[in-house]
Amino acid sequence: MFAIDRIIDRPPFSLAQREKEELYAAALRELTRHHSKRCPPYRRILDTLDFDPDLAHRVENIPFIPVRLFKEYELASVARPQVFKTMTSSGTSGQAVSRIFLDRETAALQTKALAKITMDFIGAKRLPLLIIDTPSAVKDRSLFSARGAGILGFSMFGRNVTYALDDALRLDLATVEAFSAEHAGKDVLLFGFTYMIWEYFHKELARLKRRLGLGKGILIHGGGWKKLNDQAVDNNVFKHGLQNTCGIERVHNYYGLVEQTGSIFMECKAGVLHASIFSDVIIRRPDFSVCGAREAGLVQLISLLPLSYPGHSLLTEDAGEWLGQDDCSCGRLGKYFKINGRVQNAETRGCSDAYEPA
Repeated sequence: MFAIDRIIDRPPFSLAQREKEELYAAALRELTRHHSKRCPPYRRILDTLDFDPDLAHRVENIPFIPVRLFKEYELASVARPQVFKTMTSSGTSGQAVSRIFLDRETAALQTKALAKITMDFIGAKRLPLLIIDTPSAVKDRSLFSARGAGILGFSMFGRNVTYALDDALRLDLATVEAFSAEHAGKDVLLFGFTYMIWEYFHKELARLKRRLGLGKGILIHGGGWKKLNDQAVDNNVFKHGLQNTCGIERVHNYYGLVEQTGSIFMECKAGVLHASIFSDVIIRRPDFSVCGAREAGLVQLISLLPLSYPGHSLLTEDAGEWLGQDDCSCGRLGKYFKINGRVQNAETRGCSDAYEPA
């Protein structure tokens, strides 16, 4: 059976990198064989590369596929009647989107992994939740965009769910201030996509000169950095801004792809992203050789979760650096890294980059 079954109940940052790599060598071979038998287009890729999935290979030698292939082809390792949910990446008008086909087993694994990773950072207690988005983003639960999937996924950590924006993406100030007043001095959770939080929540509060009393809040956010970088807003500026308008000091950025939902990489208090036991990261040079520590390159993401589609080894369109392993000051084991941004001329894509104002 798949290796994920042997680790799904373990603490998410409990494997030292050497032990993890031994597990992954066997697990990725198993997954590659699985998908090669069930997904003909993926099998053709392996054949073109003259790669034999029945042989043992080092983790870095398992073929990766570009994430953009999911925009151009329907890659599934299950028959259509087994598809439980279809995920789509966000895309600007006229732009192709990825379509990710999930069966019930894969969807359940993704949900469980997301829960374990997130609870390692925020605890197991469900908290009052302010979603900095609109309720309309989760209307169709069988066909989810990355945005809707993110909202639904993180909603399981909250109670008394409240939306901060109306369907026109206007700040619902009365609702937000009522939420703040009701939970003043208490632990609360906030979730949203980075660009939308800054553009429609923080900037509007700043314009109105309103400050919320959410000093004990925990904010989780991800996606949309490209537009903010264009405004000279980096991670530190973002955190400082939210502290000014909301009083929030605990802010966790996360990095992930709709093509590998569930196996997200969360930012710790040291300001770096962590790979859990469910996923790993490899940084590659332009010639696709493997980078050393603190050497910038293309980000390759590995996940043990995708069973219904060949998304276990993907080359992203992001640039990043592997910073270290097993020795982060936060105490979590495994690799930690940072994302430097999109590679030049890469197609714009992401959880919330794609929102285009009407």
